[in-house]
Amino acid sequence: QVQLAESGGGSVQAGGSLRLSCEVHGETYCGYDMSWHRQAPGKEREFVSGIESDGITTYADSVKGRFTISQDSAKNTVYLQMHSLKPDDTAMYYCKTDRAIYCGGGSTYFAPGYWGQGTQVTVSS
Repeated sequence: QVQLAESGGGSVQAGGSLRLSCEVHGETYCGYDMSWHRQAPGKEREFVSGIESDGITTYADSVKGRFTISQDSAKNTVYLQMHSLKPDDTAMYYCKTDRAIYCGGGSTYFAPGYWGQGTQVTVSS
């Protein structure tokens, strides 16, 4: 069983910055493929950014150049640094893990994946 705990959300003015954290608890693995998603009121949940256990990152076009995803494997934590925030970034942000890396090699995929409880980001104009 894997549990995710997000933190770092808050309210900022446009142009401001926030750093979200997502800590993984539960079974012990040596790495994860993690991603951040967000859901604004009345809209579907959308992908924001992802990072694989080997450090490969991906971003939605809407956040490229403004957001940076990173991970601290020793702390089982993934971060989302957000700069130049816009009112359109206002949403509940969720982290998710899809795959865990065994310490002895190989991996396991979680279907449908584990989600955190979310952290609210509000950007005012």
